[in-house]
Amino acid sequence: MITKISNSRERSKIKIRKKMSGTPEKPRMSVYRSLNQIYVQLIDDTRGNVLVGVSSLSKEISEDIKGAKGKTTKSKIVGAFLAKKASEKNITTCVFDRNGYRYHGRVQAVAEGARAGGLKF
Repeated sequence: MITKISNSRERSKIKIRKKMSGTPEKPRMSVYRSLNQIYVQLIDDTRGNVLVGVSSLSKEISEDIKGAKGKTTKSKIVGAFLAKKASEKNITTCVFDRNGYRYHGRVQAVAEGARAGGLKF
């Protein structure tokens, strides 16, 4: 059954996911942004496991998030915290999955924060 996907982000997401997948050594870093929050996960697609998951609602960084001004600044903090948690699990490299969003604004800020924290992709 062929269905027409009218949402351009969903179409982009499908195209991106056809070409990439995560492994335990090099997981996929998936970004999801809602209107007010941002969520980032490192995913092992061979087993279907989430290795590390961080969001702007995480209690460990709630003090940093409260002091931040603007959503892009919060996103950068989330990316840096993800890199810190990944390094604790000996993950140094990943594949960046922008999940159909443009590489701009909050998605770019997460990537820059993760790079600043030591993740390579």
